[in-house]
Amino acid sequence: MAKHKIQISDKAIGYDLIDKLLNADCRVSLSKSAEKKIVASRNFLDQKIKSSKVAIYGVTTGFGSLYDKSISGHELEQLQLNLVVSHAVGMGDEVPSKIVKLMLVLKAQSLSYGYSGVVLSTVKRLLDFYNKDIVPVVYQQGSLGASGDLAPLAHMSLPLLGLGEVYYKGVKQQSSALFKKLNLKPLKLKSKEGVALLNGTQFMSAYGTYSINKAKRLFAL
Repeated sequence: MAKHKIQISDKAIGYDLIDKLLNADCRVSLSKSAEKKIVASRNFLDQKIKSSKVAIYGVTTGFGSLYDKSISGHELEQLQLNLVVSHAVGMGDEVPSKIVKLMLVLKAQSLSYGYSGVVLSTVKRLLDFYNKDIVPVVYQQGSLGASGDLAPLAHMSLPLLGLGEVYYKGVKQQSSALFKKLNLKPLKLKSKEGVALLNGTQFMSAYGTYSINKAKRLFAL
């Protein structure tokens, strides 16, 4: 059994918790308050989409130069899938598993504040990956950090959808094959969820805190 049970809430993660996540056997879950905020945020977005007479950027419109292109209701989910897949263009060496696992928790933490409009099951799946040691294959090159770590977070998100590759018990494999073995169903992103998963600095934050943690441990020798 895991030695440390950690609950994610609406409070920021401190260094001591980062140290445990990186170096101890942890099991992470959402607090009830975080779950309520996530659900309330999603309900608000759903109502906004139904009632709004104006376009909502990245939800009912395209992205960037396609901001003025309207997206019909039956295409909202496909738009988010396309966003994730199109940004999974990283390259170079693979990010160490410890850092990728920390990315999963930091992304779940960011979504737990209830400002992103994601579905609760999406956040829980991120933590399921951490707890079950399912580690997405993420590449070190491809992020400018301008509007988020888009490419690394896209690679982190692909396996949630049954796409891309993961490590499980030290073996690199297609996430679709692993899902069949573990009887897991791929997520289907709802409106705005692709944006919420890709926008953020969890790649940089995970690398930065990992480096600080490693330096502190070296100084303590």
